[in-house]
Parts: sequence; structure tokens; C-alpha cells
Amino acid sequence: MTHDSEIAARIAAAAQRALAEAEARRAEADRLRKPLPKELGGRNGPDPARYGDWEVKGIASDF
Repeated sequence: MTHDSEIAARIAAAAQRALAEAEARRAEADRLRKPLPKELGGRNGPDPARYGDWEVKGIASDF
């Protein structure tokens, strides 16, 4: 039974190291991420893909 608990402890320690490493990578990626540029000439109002409104002034558009 001691052998199984040692294996479980090693797995738990490895999982904690992996989580810490992943968090550090996410933090570095967030630090390096550049803000998206503002869209020029886009439509006003809610996003049509999100709200299902695919027409402007009676003219339907399809991408």
C-alpha cells in the first residue's frame, strides 16, 4: 500500500508543477499579446454573427 501512495504523491507533485508551468506560460503570453487594432469602416451596432442580424438598411449581406 505504501508503494501506491508514493506513486500518487509523485503524480500529484508532477501535476502541480505542470499547472504552475502552464500558468507561467499563460502570463507570459498575456504580457506579450498586442491589442487588436480598431476596425476601420466596419458596421455599426451589434455583431451580426453573434446576433443573427445580417442586413443593413434592408440590404442583406453574406460573407
